Amino acid sequence: MSVVPLAAHPSPRSAPAFRGRIGRDARSGHYAVPRRYRLHLSTSCPDGLRIAVTHSLLRLDDSCPVTLLPAVPDLPGGGHSALLPLYEASAHRHPGPALAPVLSDGWSGRIVSTHAPDIMRDLARRFGGDRTALYPCGAESETEAVERMCVQGIEGAAQQAGAAGAGPAEREAALATLFGTLGALERWLDGQTYVRGDQISSADVELWVALVYLDIVHRVHLDAGAVERVAAHPALWAYARRLTAHPAFGGHLDLDGIERRHRARCRGLEAAGAAVRILDWAAHTAVAPG
Repeated sequence: MSVVPLAAHPSPRSAPAFRGRIGRDARSGHYAVPRRYRLHLSTSCPDGLRIAVTHSLLRLDDSCPVTLLPAVPDLPGGGHSALLPLYEASAHRHPGPALAPVLSDGWSGRIVSTHAPDIMRDLARRFGGDRTALYPCGAESETEAVERMCVQGIEGAAQQAGAAGAGPAEREAALATLFGTLGALERWLDGQTYVRGDQISSADVELWVALVYLDIVHRVHLDAGAVERVAAHPALWAYARRLTAHPAFGGHLDLDGIERRHRARCRGLEAAGAAVRILDWAAHTAVAPG
C-alpha cells in the first residue's frame, strides 16, 4: 500500500509519564509472571479501549487482571482518584494528573507503564504465547504505517478540522488530510477482511478505535458536507461493522461512556455536525468474552 502523505497535525495522544517495559527474564527487573501485573483502564478513553481489545484478543484475564475505571475521570486534568496511590508510590510529588491507562506491578505497588503502544506490545509478546500474530514478524513497517495514519491522518486531522480556533485554511488542510487518509484505507481494505488479509492484527485494533472515535466524537464537530464525505467509504465502514460484531472489539464499546467523557471535556465547534451516526454501532455490538 502507498501511504498517503500526512500534514503536520499535532498528535492527539498525550506524552506518557512512565515507560517501563516487561522483559523476558528476571534480569530485566519487570519480567513476565502471571498475575504479577494489573491493568487499570477506562474504555471510554481511546488508549483504554485499544488495550482492552488487545487484552481480550489475547485472552489474558487469568494472566493479567483488569480494573475498570469510571468513564468520566473524577479529578481535574482527566485524572482518576483511584490511581493516586499508584502515582504517589511511583513518583514523589508527581506533578501531573493521575491518568489512565496504567500497567501496575503488584509486587512493588508501582507503575510500570502508562504508554499504551508499549503495554499492548508487551502483553502480546510476553503473555500471548502462540497468539503473537497480533504483531507478526516482517509486518512492522505496515503496522507502524497504519498507526501513523490513525494518529495523524484520522484522529489528529479530524480534531484539527473541528477545533473551535481553526481558521478556514487550517480546517481545509485538515479535512484534505482526513479524506486522503480515509481514501487510502478504503483502497487498502477493498476485498480484504482485515488490514492484513484474513488475520486480525494490532493494526485492526488501531484502525477500529480510530473509526469509533471519528464517528462518535469527531463527527459532531464537522459540517454535514464533510460528514457525507467521511461516510462515503463503504469498504471502511463495512470493516468497522464487521469488527464491532467480534466480541473482543464490540464487547468493550461503551457508547454512552464515550459520549459523556467527550461532553465533559469538549472544546470543539458547537453543534456543527450531523446528528445521526455513520454507523449504528449498538446494532452490531457483540457481547464481551467472559
